[in-house]
Amino acid sequence: MDWVAVAAVAVIAGAVGVVAGFLVRGVWANQAVKAANDKAARIVAEARAQQKDMILEAKDEKLRLQREAEEEARAKRSELQGLERRLLNRDEQLDQRADLLEEKARKINDREREIEKQRDELGRLNQERVAALERVSGLSAEDAKGILLEAIRDEAEHDAVKLARSIERRARDEAQDKAREIIVTAMQRVAADHTAEHTVTVVHLPSDEMKGRIIGREGRNIRALEQATGIDLIIDDTPETVVLSGFDPVRREVARLALTKLIADGRIHPGRIEEVVTKARAEVDLVIRQAGEQAVYDAGVPGLPSELVKLIGRLKYRTSYGQNVLIHSVETSHLAAIMAAELGADVQAAKIGGLLHDIGKAVDHEVEGPHAAIGASIAQKHNMPFKVVNGIAAHHQEVEYACIEAPIVQVADAISASRPGARGETMETYVKRLEDLQAIAESFTGVERSFAVQAGREVRILVRPEEIDDLSATRLARDIVKKIEDSLTYPGQIKVTVIRETRATEYAK
Repeated sequence: MDWVAVAAVAVIAGAVGVVAGFLVRGVWANQAVKAANDKAARIVAEARAQQKDMILEAKDEKLRLQREAEEEARAKRSELQGLERRLLNRDEQLDQRADLLEEKARKINDREREIEKQRDELGRLNQERVAALERVSGLSAEDAKGILLEAIRDEAEHDAVKLARSIERRARDEAQDKAREIIVTAMQRVAADHTAEHTVTVVHLPSDEMKGRIIGREGRNIRALEQATGIDLIIDDTPETVVLSGFDPVRREVARLALTKLIADGRIHPGRIEEVVTKARAEVDLVIRQAGEQAVYDAGVPGLPSELVKLIGRLKYRTSYGQNVLIHSVETSHLAAIMAAELGADVQAAKIGGLLHDIGKAVDHEVEGPHAAIGASIAQKHNMPFKVVNGIAAHHQEVEYACIEAPIVQVADAISASRPGARGETMETYVKRLEDLQAIAESFTGVERSFAVQAGREVRILVRPEEIDDLSATRLARDIVKKIEDSLTYPGQIKVTVIRETRATEYAK
């Protein structure tokens, strides 16, 4: 039974241990609570001390803020008092100024009343003066006013002419150098042939016997030839000569070539005539196409439509005042390109416009209207650029310029047409133009004599100095130029020079 005793001892020991543990834990708990209470008492004491300090600091801060607020209030009151004093002073000054203004207004009103009285007095005196002047001069006021206005108008016209001449001189001085440089450069860089080709309209025969063979039995050969070519054959008493007459230069060339072949061959009858004319037409078409292609190549504008190239080639047989139109067109293209490059314009458009500007002359015998409008219509139909179309349409100023390339084409056309040796004309037309120039110049009042010189490119006019003064001479030159432009057709340009000469003659006895 020893193990029972051991167990009882163990139980008793465990119980004692538990009781001892509870007792120890209670002691420890009491000590912890006491320590916590002590700590809490310390914290409360410290907090109370800090609270007192904070209350003291808050009271000090409150006193400081109150002092600052009182000082700021005193400063504001002082500032407001200063403003109030300044406002009072300003009110006093404004009252003084108002009094001064009222005084000035009274003086001004008095002055206006005095001026009104003086104005009435001046009006009365002026009426008396006018009446006295009318009695002395024997003229009414309206008559005198008319004389004065006439004098003023004459003086104004003289001043206007003087101003216009000054403006023209200044514009000429500014533009002349640049224009001369561009035009001279363009003319120097285009080495054009001065020889003008003429379309042949006369065929020489080996003998007069050939005339009978050309006419044929009862005129059947000549009728067949005229019907096949559309050209009239004139066979008269002129020895060994047949004249071809027709408006179409291409048909005239076909007729010339066919007649030359028939004369060389010797076999002339209707069947042979039709065959030879067909071959001649084919040859001329080939020449036209080759001439057009060569012109396009020379101008440097490849890629044009074939129809336009063919129309350009037709200009080979067209002349204007004796100048071959095809050569003139190529030359115009070169000139336009050079000037466009100098002016910074579209060089390609200027080239094409210069080459095509007279394209309307290729068909102007078939289509009604001016050749510039016909050419513009043709170019527009073939989808040419707007600058090209406007350059063609405006190169005779029949429409307004819409781009800078248009006046360039016009100037290039004028340069090519007006250079020495470019164009020729018949003696009758030449003499008639000289007579018309002199008649236009002598139709103006004050002109004593006129002389057309430089082959009709200049008119020199002598005026009577007692009727035309220096300023009126400038106006007279401008009026004559305008009448020449409206009345005459001429190549190039015409220079008008008005000469006023005063001579003093005395005799020593």
